[in-house]
Amino acid sequence: MKKLTGVLLIDDDDTTNFLNQRLLERMQVTDNIRTFVNGKQAFDYLYNVSNNNYEKTDRNYFQPELIFLDISMPVMDGFEMLDLYERLNPEFREKIVLAVLTTSTHPQDTYAVQKYSADYLTKPLTADKVKALLDKHFDADGNKL
Repeated sequence: MKKLTGVLLIDDDDTTNFLNQRLLERMQVTDNIRTFVNGKQAFDYLYNVSNNNYEKTDRNYFQPELIFLDISMPVMDGFEMLDLYERLNPEFREKIVLAVLTTSTHPQDTYAVQKYSADYLTKPLTADKVKALLDKHFDADGNKL
């Protein structure tokens, strides 16, 4: 499969972000991975990218094709982030696969995520989970289905 243009990891646990980044690098999913420790940082980033409000030569900015989002975070949790994310330009969002990645198996959380266009995965992230997500949403050439 062709590499994705970029992946965002949004989790307040630095160790989780580090391990997930290493996994994605080993799997050669993308050359561009950004990590954020709360939903506000991530939303601000996505808002700027969706509005082309960044220096085009800055390699830290890219249109992500895949986002892993934790639910329980300080400052702005995953559900608050999802509410704001839904307000972004639909043409921008349609190019992104969003996966909630959490330790929660609480029925209330799984039900709440259903109203968003997001997959629900439980931690830890594994190569099998990444492969299943990629197979579900991308064709062999890396195009979003």
